[in-house]
Amino acid sequence: MSETAFDLDAYLGRIGCPGGLGGDLASLSRVVAAHSASIPFENIDVLLGRPPKLDIGALQAKLVGSRRGGYCFEQNLLLRSALQALGFETTSMIARVVRGFPADAARFATHVVIRVGLSEGSFLVDVGFGNLTPTAAIALAPNVEQATPHGAMRLVPVGSEVVLQAQVGDTWENLWRLCSQTVVDADYEVANWFTATHPASPFVGNMIAARPLPGGRRRTFLNGSLALRR
Repeated sequence: MSETAFDLDAYLGRIGCPGGLGGDLASLSRVVAAHSASIPFENIDVLLGRPPKLDIGALQAKLVGSRRGGYCFEQNLLLRSALQALGFETTSMIARVVRGFPADAARFATHVVIRVGLSEGSFLVDVGFGNLTPTAAIALAPNVEQATPHGAMRLVPVGSEVVLQAQVGDTWENLWRLCSQTVVDADYEVANWFTATHPASPFVGNMIAARPLPGGRRRTFLNGSLALRR
């Protein structure tokens, strides 16, 4: 990945989040909420056979300059650069998507998650999980129900790892299981290529777009069908 300078002002303008931000939990919450509301999840390039580039120059050009959306690798790596520019301590993590599977399912590690260290403890941020993207930072505190602007979430221990769950109606749905090891950007490059090219990847054969809306609503587009969840 290239060392192109990150344009923080352009990013903050893109997400409609003015300055006055520091390296605290309130600022982190503002950035996550604003990013989630402004930059949609979408896989158009993958569907067209164009694996996304992950260098910061390409991410800024697409998601900021061209006002496009993207999927998890693009969304969360752009967010990571913004948080680093704001002075946050970040750690690159990877997770196994277990949506629709048991919490301990042996799934590929293909989802980017960023851990942020604060004086209050460690928090997980993820602005790239489609129709159930967490719209708040999630405290790394297992078995604690946590409120977000779009419903409750919680982390549940599974062996040495934790699974993020979202409350959907009266049930808790598994989203992803966080791997215990940290990663380097080369790991993301491999996972991104697999996700963008493998025939079994859901992003290769489906058109998906999603964005949370004010008032706890979520809008999702899947292959011509539009759904609104309240």
